[in-house]
Amino acid sequence: MNEVKIVRIPILPMHMVNAHLLIGPDGCVLVDAGVPGSERKIGRALAKEKMTFKDVKLIVITHAHVDHAGSAARLRELTGAPILAHEGDAKHYSREEEMTFCPTGRFARLFYKTGFILKPYEGFTPDVLVSGERAIDLQRFGVPGTITHTPGHTLGSISIALESKEALVGDLVASGVLIGGIMRKNHAIRPPFEDDPHRVAEELLRLLSSGHRTFHLGHGAPLGINEVRRHAEYLKGLAADM
Repeated sequence: MNEVKIVRIPILPMHMVNAHLLIGPDGCVLVDAGVPGSERKIGRALAKEKMTFKDVKLIVITHAHVDHAGSAARLRELTGAPILAHEGDAKHYSREEEMTFCPTGRFARLFYKTGFILKPYEGFTPDVLVSGERAIDLQRFGVPGTITHTPGHTLGSISIALESKEALVGDLVASGVLIGGIMRKNHAIRPPFEDDPHRVAEELLRLLSSGHRTFHLGHGAPLGINEVRRHAEYLKGLAADM
């Protein structure tokens, strides 16, 4: 099996926001772009791996929230790499439409009032726009894995399923207290905003049924099978009560 090195890049302290590098046998893929101005942190992470921006072959944006798409346009300029995203969030990437947010609890409602999630970012049009349920093979970008549509967090949320049975799932699930981990770092939680918890549960269970064992997150530390399954079952119960 071709190994992929997963490098977690802390965009904000305590892994409250993460981007990731996937360093495969024949290429490097950046997953998510952080908030506006994150290019320096991503550049430093590349340098630690003895790489530069020009080694990035693809930029994958898992969904259109500012903490994932904020630096995408600038990073495309620096790397020359295409941006891949799903059509479900396309009008948000281009800034044609503002996003709506469904808070998942009291903390989320307070967080929304800070205005952080509403911070504008430079709009862009993805170079590779994934449509419907079509899967994208990452092998042509040097990484053995597949990009799949996993809606629920947003309409256009996508995840990366690697041949190693590790998955990068954006914000389908988060971990730790305060979405990052001042404590309980191995405990799954809902992200602050979530469009459809029942759909999120379905997508997490589908990835589990496909044999994925480790889940890398946009917020917090990676989670294992048991904790992701527990969280998915919890979400199913929430959806039934809605």
